Amino acid sequence: MHIPHETQQPMQQLKHILTATALLMSVGGYGQSGNGLIWADEFNTGSRPDTSKWSYNIGTGNNGWGNQELQYYTDRPQNAEVSDGTLKIRAIKEDHNGSAYTSARLLTKGKFDFKYGKVEVRAKLPVGKGTWPAIWMLGANISEAGWPGCGEIDIMEHKGSVPGKIYGTVHHPGHSGANGDGLTTMTARVSEDFHIYTADWSATSIRFYVDGKLYYTFANNAAVPFNHHFFILLNFAVGGTFGGPVDPAFTSGVLEIDYVRVYGN
Repeated sequence: MHIPHETQQPMQQLKHILTATALLMSVGGYGQSGNGLIWADEFNTGSRPDTSKWSYNIGTGNNGWGNQELQYYTDRPQNAEVSDGTLKIRAIKEDHNGSAYTSARLLTKGKFDFKYGKVEVRAKLPVGKGTWPAIWMLGANISEAGWPGCGEIDIMEHKGSVPGKIYGTVHHPGHSGANGDGLTTMTARVSEDFHIYTADWSATSIRFYVDGKLYYTFANNAAVPFNHHFFILLNFAVGGTFGGPVDPAFTSGVLEIDYVRVYGN
């Protein structure tokens, strides 16, 4: 967090309190009621992501994770580190296992999932052609239902070639890939300043916000796969069908995340 020196200690104490509260409440999956904090990572401790909360996807997936992406995901500290109160997911231009770029994708699958709630992520985004950061969720039943049958909720996607254009989208059978349901909003200074990206998910709607401003509402119902447990993913992809051609001058970029918080609703 970028805060005045004189307020750093109280703010850090508050973040530690929130983290401790979340740790007491973040075992397994939730079908919660009430609107309190049920899980969080404030990224205040250690130098690596907390392995009790996060796992890594490794490699290139199937056809570049299904999107012709160019990066090789690793679990190396060069690609995912915690420092100065934030998580930094770093994409790097380098030859690695046959790929021209490396990066990281973190997920809570098998460690935390929930049904209905509000997800808030305070983040600073990379910009530049070919950069594709994402904050999103997948249905915890993906192994059985596959994609898009499991459902996907994209809390935030950003195409670095159009700085400030934030995408909020849901994917489900008949409405997936380029035909997903969603809208966009423009936000200033996404790489210079932290902004709060939110999805508020209930049995009747999924509402998308940036800095508390609502820009899209999806009408949830029993016919779509958004009524079971989901897990959270954070990643920084390079290129691909959404990211587009990569700037030849690109050497590295960072998706910086101050916190991830999940509240009941």
